[in-house]
Amino acid sequence: MATQRLVLASASPRRLELLRQIAIAPDAVEAAEIDESPLPKETPRLLAGRLAAAKAARVAELHPDAYVIAADTVVAVGRRVLPKVETAEQGRACLALLSGRGHRVLTGLAVLAPDGRGASRLVESRLKVKRLSGSEIEDYVACGEGFGKAGGYAIQGRAGAFVIELHGSYSAVVGLPLYETQALLGGLGYRLR
Repeated sequence: MATQRLVLASASPRRLELLRQIAIAPDAVEAAEIDESPLPKETPRLLAGRLAAAKAARVAELHPDAYVIAADTVVAVGRRVLPKVETAEQGRACLALLSGRGHRVLTGLAVLAPDGRGASRLVESRLKVKRLSGSEIEDYVACGEGFGKAGGYAIQGRAGAFVIELHGSYSAVVGLPLYETQALLGGLGYRLR
């Protein structure tokens, strides 16, 4: 039986930790360098799915003999996509927008097999954040945890105390829906241990 290889197409340490949580250890981790800008009039759902597929395809070009897992997480309020926060100003703006209201976290997942077959899913989770005071927003931005995160927060960290409702997949909100990942890998013939 041929050896199977698995590559995680992500620079996110959280996605690697999530895979390890279900006893899946990639042979390689390779970030996919793609333009993540939304297309004109692209919905958050379509954006998450398109980016996951593009990341998988890019990394599969580099590892044609491997199974490739890619995901992309988009935080949306209505049709508005919140950025991956890079500045304190962006962090404050995202948290102020999320404060006291609901939002969606859409995680696109794409898995490609070495034989060219692929499968994908979009996992939507709905969350509600408590009303945040100005000092809570400032303290959270100052701690730096939200930088590089879609929507400017990390549910697996201090911001977990802000979330008062979660309907959907916790692991998808962190960055990789575990149930769907395992199901797609198994469906494409990857031998799960």
